[in-house]
Amino acid sequence: MKDIHTINDKRGALPAQLLNELVSAGFIKSADKTAFLKNVRPSSLDLSISNEVYHVEGIFLPKPHETVRRVLGRIHKTKHSLSQPLERNEMYLIRLNETLLLPEAVYGLANPKSTSGRIDVHVRLLADGVSRYDYLPAGFRGTIWISIMPKSFPIKLYNGVTLNQLRLFNGDTRLNDFELEVAFMQHKLLWRRTGTAYRYDDIQVRDHDSSVILTLDLEGDVLGWEGISSAQTVDLAHIAFYDAKKFFKPVKKRGDYVYLKKGSFYILSTHEHVRVPPEFACEMIPMDERSGEFRSHYAGFIDPGWGWGKRGEGKGRPLTLEVRPFEDLIVRQGQPIAKIRFEKVIELPLQPYDALNSNYAVQVGPKLAKHFK
Repeated sequence: MKDIHTINDKRGALPAQLLNELVSAGFIKSADKTAFLKNVRPSSLDLSISNEVYHVEGIFLPKPHETVRRVLGRIHKTKHSLSQPLERNEMYLIRLNETLLLPEAVYGLANPKSTSGRIDVHVRLLADGVSRYDYLPAGFRGTIWISIMPKSFPIKLYNGVTLNQLRLFNGDTRLNDFELEVAFMQHKLLWRRTGTAYRYDDIQVRDHDSSVILTLDLEGDVLGWEGISSAQTVDLAHIAFYDAKKFFKPVKKRGDYVYLKKGSFYILSTHEHVRVPPEFACEMIPMDERSGEFRSHYAGFIDPGWGWGKRGEGKGRPLTLEVRPFEDLIVRQGQPIAKIRFEKVIELPLQPYDALNSNYAVQVGPKLAKHFK
């Protein structure tokens, strides 16, 4: 158990080897330990759903010391079978297979997985006694659930599918402005598609909160995809199976700008190519109203080694955006569309993201979820 002592020695996000140590030590439990270990990413855990599913009339948060199951006993609900699809614009609550007994020094944050964002499925973590979504306090012990709402089309799930991911930390090591500038110099965090790196002072728009502002890619004929509401069910067990044209239509420029309709769902791409060194993780964080009324992402975590290459030869890759405007938007080249924040990991993960067999490790531009041809 030598490695687990590192949790107390250093600060930051826990990499895969320490996550595995927590599993082995019994801090993280799952009904299927073998399958669970396959869900460990470079610095995150893919959480899997059980077959305990409820159709609920609305989402809720438990009070301190109150379990999610106790709240379920007090609201209107119906049991839902995974043999039936989850319908569009309906809310469901699903118990996850994992239970947690976190060390006193370790807390957690959750995000939907990239695939969940790309199929326009809203996923949030709920935890016993925690009155916040997607958050686990240090030393949390209890059962975890997800709320889920398909927005564009019904989806078919099955026991063990993973829709969100959990990151664990023993301290806040997000980079400050000085550390971010140094990281730009040392690691070349942003690249152009021409193969040249950005300098720190090339970033024209800043929020001065240690984040990096990204802009929308408006080059090329097809900029991305707009979701089409459909009654056809997408079975998440089927890979490269569905005709994309039945669920999405291409987004094109109008002159030198793109027009995004209020309430529509778009899969777009950043103009900048992001490179995450193995000693860092990265998170896409919400834009505020100063940039407009819109949501720029639903899946927001970028593992260590994204765009890094297997041995540091990578020159970054664009990030896919899942955008839903709350007002009609005209977006031009160079305007803010998203922002990211870098943070340190306790130690280098055993493998960077680019060394994994991932559906999105070679993406260039906005890529649809893996279920579409």
